[in-house]
Amino acid sequence: MLSRALKLRIVRRAYSVQSCFDASASVSASVAASEEIGLYGFSVLRTAKGFRRFVDDAIQRSEELVSHISKLPPSMEIISTMDEISNTVCSVIDSAELCRNTHPDREYVKEADKASMRIYEYLQELNTNTTLYNAVFKSERDHVLHSEEARRAAHTLRVDFEKGGIHLPTEKLQRVSELNLEIALLGRKFNENIMMDPGMVDIYPYTRIKKDMQRHFRPVYRFTDGSNGRKEKGLRIITEPSSVSSVLKWIPDDEVRKEVYIRGNSVPHANLRVLDDLIRTRHELAQIMGCKSYAEFSIRHNMAGLSEVVSTFLHDMSRIVRPKADEEFEKIRDFKRKMVGEKSVDLEPWDESYFTGIMKSSTFNLDSSVIARYFPLARCLEGLKMLVESLFGATFHRIPISPLESWHPDVIKLSLHHPQEGDLGFLYLDLYSRKEKYPGCAHFAIRGGRKISKAEYQLPIVALVCNFPSSDGLATRLDHWDVETLFHEFGHALHSLLSRTDYQHFSGTRVALDVAETPSNLFEYYAWDYRVLKKFAREETSGDPIPENLVKSMNSARSMFAATELQRQIFYSLLDLSLFGEQLSSPRDTISIYGDLKREHTSWGHMEGTHWHTRFSHLINYGAGYYSYLYARCFAATIWQEICSVDPLSENTGNVLRTSFLCHGGAKDPAALLRGCIGEGNIIRNCNGGVIPDITSLCREIGL
Repeated sequence: MLSRALKLRIVRRAYSVQSCFDASASVSASVAASEEIGLYGFSVLRTAKGFRRFVDDAIQRSEELVSHISKLPPSMEIISTMDEISNTVCSVIDSAELCRNTHPDREYVKEADKASMRIYEYLQELNTNTTLYNAVFKSERDHVLHSEEARRAAHTLRVDFEKGGIHLPTEKLQRVSELNLEIALLGRKFNENIMMDPGMVDIYPYTRIKKDMQRHFRPVYRFTDGSNGRKEKGLRIITEPSSVSSVLKWIPDDEVRKEVYIRGNSVPHANLRVLDDLIRTRHELAQIMGCKSYAEFSIRHNMAGLSEVVSTFLHDMSRIVRPKADEEFEKIRDFKRKMVGEKSVDLEPWDESYFTGIMKSSTFNLDSSVIARYFPLARCLEGLKMLVESLFGATFHRIPISPLESWHPDVIKLSLHHPQEGDLGFLYLDLYSRKEKYPGCAHFAIRGGRKISKAEYQLPIVALVCNFPSSDGLATRLDHWDVETLFHEFGHALHSLLSRTDYQHFSGTRVALDVAETPSNLFEYYAWDYRVLKKFAREETSGDPIPENLVKSMNSARSMFAATELQRQIFYSLLDLSLFGEQLSSPRDTISIYGDLKREHTSWGHMEGTHWHTRFSHLINYGAGYYSYLYARCFAATIWQEICSVDPLSENTGNVLRTSFLCHGGAKDPAALLRGCIGEGNIIRNCNGGVIPDITSLCREIGL
């Protein structure tokens, strides 16, 4: 935030995002430019109302395929036809989801919203269709499936049907369908509340905000006693996460930080009720399905296997990290006491970012504005391009995009091309922040890859959505944490683009939850390695590569409070697991659960009355699965140290990553996938009937 508030030097190199990628003259480019192409390449989406036809066509085609399956004997064709149904429905679901989160035209958003609900209701019908279930069940039972992927597809399809309650008596099945719809609506309401009620704080006088940050906040005015009719100027801070983060990191006034922290961690209040209803609804669903908790229901088909296994893993991690985290806490507290000149002052939750930032900068002589000069967005995209060329021998080319295919002038479209294999997939980039756009960074699947015939493969299409600030025509600079986020989401995109599965059901990130975040966590390491950074991170005026000593200092600063950050992730995982765990006869309020777990599993105090978890959207998307981030962190640490660290950009490293992990998507058993990636190395361990990560590499990295 600070670096972007500084005045830019007049002399600078002009890097544009568009100029990072060579234009391609491929056939796909000319097709993409056709006016017949609609949103995301779907011809039916040339207008907002096209979403209605999109749903109608998907339902009609799916019904034709259902009818076809009803006439087939147990066979491979049943599985491929089921996958075509999935492909048809998912194209609508995924397109609507991307549109709802990114399209600037509210008509498109409204139509996508309606389409999303219609197709979800139809999906519930498919999930309770006994003809489909019996066809899959018999194909698996009768051993007529000739490939490992087909057998795995049949198994996962059957499990998915049974998670929807299809094997239950009619009355219970009806109730499960009602609960699943209610859960979906509650999840949508939770996320809508986060968007609609970010909260705000008015700070008077405006001079309490650092001068170089004032332009980021809207002026407000008030009359005060004795002002003789003159208005006092203040600044209104909308307490959405990025603004809260900036204030907590950069504002010296501790009362301002306190006000913003409390408000930002106390909205949206309406989500307390939504979350209570979600916990109740998920718990009822789990009990109907024969489980004692939603956590058990959610985890039993994951690699972890049992919620007790996850709980043991998290509590063990909490115990291991606590001494070092306490040590880091004491260092921060002592630094604050020395800085403010009070020997008994306490360390408050709103102090962490501010004082750790100062400690890192002063210890390692770091200036975020200087670091950001090495990371213009266009140079970072060059870095991603270099990465795929070095590792996988593939190249990104910018291809034309028709006005109807795009949803905003900032959007560009790339093809990933391999000289021997041809096009591997397509990637949309939507990188800049704008009003009413999804507020974070995320990877959206639009279409999964799948084998259509021996000669034809459906290429994956994905979108990488970020919220980097535009700079009025000047080169956008990224803070290094933004660079890490970009590489993280790019890891997801590569997982989708490089997978080559027979079925779209397993394409890319459609994997077991325990391993879904592994590629993204792995590619974060590339954002911190000097051998990688020196290839693209260049000072925007001189063109000099980033100094090795600066990267060493950045890594040292990153490690300075690593135990504190790991402890926070353990706490989030335990919160998620506890909220959806076994329920008491008289449920406790979630604020109390949040406060007690924070006091027990972190070194920091809890501000009574705050409820950060009401904007923790992972409770919706992951529901008792947030632990998977820690699993992935451990897996990525092992893969980096065992495979990548010696020569992270070598073709051999890329070949191992692609052939042993990325290309398989979810088509292989995740435990076998991980073991195959590492070979004889230790990456997972059996634990009480489930699987947990080997934590040796992560502990080595953090110094535990």
